[in-house]
Amino acid sequence: MSSERIKMEGPLCPVPLPHHEQVVIGHGSGGRMTARLIESLFYPAFQNEALSQGDDAAVLDMPGEGRIALSTDGHIVTPLFFPGGDIGSLAVCGTVNDLAMVGAVPQWLTASFILEEGLPMDTLKQVVASMTKSAAEAGVQIVAGDTKVAERGKVDGVYISTAGVGRVPAGRMIGGAHAQPGDVVLISGTLGDHGIAVLAARGQLAFDVELDSDIAPLNGMVEGMLAVSVNVHVLRDPTRGGLATTLNEIAVQSGVTIRLVEDALPVRAPVQAACEMLGFDPLYVANEGKLTAIVAPQDAGKVLAAMRATPYGKEACQIGVVEAGHPQVLMQTAIGGTRVVDVLAGEMLPRIC
Repeated sequence: MSSERIKMEGPLCPVPLPHHEQVVIGHGSGGRMTARLIESLFYPAFQNEALSQGDDAAVLDMPGEGRIALSTDGHIVTPLFFPGGDIGSLAVCGTVNDLAMVGAVPQWLTASFILEEGLPMDTLKQVVASMTKSAAEAGVQIVAGDTKVAERGKVDGVYISTAGVGRVPAGRMIGGAHAQPGDVVLISGTLGDHGIAVLAARGQLAFDVELDSDIAPLNGMVEGMLAVSVNVHVLRDPTRGGLATTLNEIAVQSGVTIRLVEDALPVRAPVQAACEMLGFDPLYVANEGKLTAIVAPQDAGKVLAAMRATPYGKEACQIGVVEAGHPQVLMQTAIGGTRVVDVLAGEMLPRIC
């Protein structure tokens, strides 16, 4: 099949060689290049106990007030609107979910807008309306913000940066370093929906795909899970770099092996077809409304039931287990073999979140 037919030049970015002199697209992948940038530049410069935890939100002690969680995120996506969501819902839900993944109850957000000169005001109104709707669903307030305008051609319409604050109830100790041998790995639904939906909206597939992004606030699901179990050890939403990169991060943080079962991984037919056409693996495609949970085995059943009882967890299932061993992710394949599931090296789908 010709490269013109499947438009390989659009969505694919080659695995980059190491870059030390300038920033490249791969530094924003959420994979190996991002990790190297953080470890070599940001961690040494900003090192402190909260930052070193390596989770999506920092959990901070407030003397006399208990603990809070704080998170920040930047959002660039093209196109701005796509099936199932837009940059506004992405900005709100992404930050809400980062807070929820450390067990926090999200409460307040801030939003900073960088707008391109010439952006239609109706477009901005649609983005703001979407943020308002998502914030209401998540039960959070947008309490502060900032606006800047860049010259025409310097921004793809609008970039949004958000920060969020949430309260961490007493007794909750959830983070990437808490996975234990014997734990069960759960996923709240199908993989890769967001990345492929955005790719299809760009017109970069050779066939039509009826697929919506999975963007959603997950704090309600998390509260349902924690209401039935105090043995939820790790929560993480597999966004940039996909589930494979997320689980590798957790394996390193906890010093464990995570073993997945290939036949158990939920992937929608349109996502599977697009990935086969383009040479992608759904394990590395971004999600924006899914979470993976690592739970003590005695509570896995009731946590799974709690996930399935929520609007965004109806397709939740068990996909693997945690074992003692070298920090890595392994896959039990459909033909009975075992392969290593490594971290995403470059950037498959830039500018999707």
